[in-house]
Amino acid sequence: MEVLKALFTRRSIRRYTTETITKDSMETLLKAGMYAPSAVNCQPWHFIVVESRERLLEITKIHPYAQMLKQAAAAILILGDENLEHAPGYWAVDCGAATENILLAAHGMGLGGVWIGIHPRQERKKAFSELFQLPSHIHPFALVSLGYPAETKEVENRFVRDKVHYNQW
Repeated sequence: MEVLKALFTRRSIRRYTTETITKDSMETLLKAGMYAPSAVNCQPWHFIVVESRERLLEITKIHPYAQMLKQAAAAILILGDENLEHAPGYWAVDCGAATENILLAAHGMGLGGVWIGIHPRQERKKAFSELFQLPSHIHPFALVSLGYPAETKEVENRFVRDKVHYNQW
């Protein structure tokens, strides 16, 4: 898929078919995440691929906006490693870029996905840290729900000229 078309047509998909995602496709998504830009190329991310139906259902109990995981084929948990970040707080920015790369790659591959926010909500971070037994220097950032789309979304115009300023406010 052409890059601009992918950017302009990607939408959050919350309903999925029962088709599974191949290991090769999952690896491509992870590779896309790892090709994201990061401050001083520190790449302070880790990923947990969640394919177990039991684990996906456990997540729906700790995150109020993750109910689409009941149908999802898989999910990717994006984690920030404070020991690898360029400076304090950079891991979150870098993980945001990795998350968007995964979503765009999924769309380009014919998959649907949705960004499920975790950071900066402390109660969500704590719940995911406990569920996945994360070390203290690893921080849950976001979860991307994935599957083959069972819904379509209209393309809308999101360009708002009034939000653009040149050279000053």
